[in-house]
Amino acid sequence: MNIQETVDYHLTSSVFAMRRMYSLLAAQNGITQGIGYALTYIGKEGIPATKIAPMMGMTSSSLSRLLKNMEDTGIIYREPDQEDKRVVRIFLTEKGIELKEKVKRAVFRFNRNLFEKISKEDLEAFIRVNNIIKEQVKSEITEFQEKNKLSISK
Repeated sequence: MNIQETVDYHLTSSVFAMRRMYSLLAAQNGITQGIGYALTYIGKEGIPATKIAPMMGMTSSSLSRLLKNMEDTGIIYREPDQEDKRVVRIFLTEKGIELKEKVKRAVFRFNRNLFEKISKEDLEAFIRVNNIIKEQVKSEITEFQEKNKLSISK
């Protein structure tokens, strides 16, 4: 088997191509791809800042910089949670709501165009295979962590 025959190669090359596309679209709107992704996670009810980092696969320090940038450019604002004052919730400003709508339109447009080329059966098969891949990744991570615990305790 060569690397171009692996699932990793095909997934990674697709993700990188999509990231390039979304980076270009984000730049047209004066934002970064990271800001675009963050916008999609922030609903009308806001979201605790601590929940965004894991969803985006970011460290908390990277997220802090991203949120500061978003706040400085008038895309978000922060408020203490009404029930737990230790929690800071992130909300979109009017500018943030407008940008989020542009991001959603771009994502939906891409998916509509893609779905015109993919049959329902192929899409269902892709989703099934993708779920199997995610389960295998979880299994590998768990195995790695368990082995690491054993080697650390020895």
